[in-house]
Amino acid sequence: MAIYTLPELPYDYAALEPVINPQIIELHHDKHHAAYVKGANDTLEQLEEARDKESWGAINGLEKNLAFHLSGHILHSIYWHNMTGDGGGEPLATDGVGDLADAITASFGSFAGFKAQLTKAAATTQGSGWGVLAYEPVSGRLIVEQIYDHQGNVGQGSVPILVFDAWEHAFYLQYKNQKVDFVEAMWRVVNWQDVAKRYAAAKDRAFNLLVAP
Repeated sequence: MAIYTLPELPYDYAALEPVINPQIIELHHDKHHAAYVKGANDTLEQLEEARDKESWGAINGLEKNLAFHLSGHILHSIYWHNMTGDGGGEPLATDGVGDLADAITASFGSFAGFKAQLTKAAATTQGSGWGVLAYEPVSGRLIVEQIYDHQGNVGQGSVPILVFDAWEHAFYLQYKNQKVDFVEAMWRVVNWQDVAKRYAAAKDRAFNLLVAP
């Protein structure tokens, strides 16, 4: 029985036009995200078989595969909800997301400074990866992470609340090799209501993530 399942999109394939065209959304969700879900489930089965047989020759590869596929599944599950056709701009108190706006200013000095850092992190990721805004529970601050693949170069315990997918399959059919143009366009579809809810939830659960009382 599968442990992980592919979530449904919260909108139709055309909902994010013109920033992301329907073909990309369909392929990205139905093929790429689905492959990470299958990969995570398959790896769990292989690990179960290894335990049953007490055969650990492939343990390093299996653990790496689990981290890769599971992280890909989690980040994509956040990604779909981080976007909306009615999004964009910046978080404002008048829109009910003042706590998030204040946290961004406190952590980065200004929204402009945060936007510049996340844009650069996503656009300059070498090879495949993500630019991520995360809540870091030890300091209680927001940080930007530049994630390689789905799981590399990540601070332990940090909780992603806004993710920009910088893998080529997220943009190439529409933006060709102009990754920076895609990242800049992404700011037009950010769902700040979703990001604010994730920020509030991460803060509420922070005590469970701290390394010491």
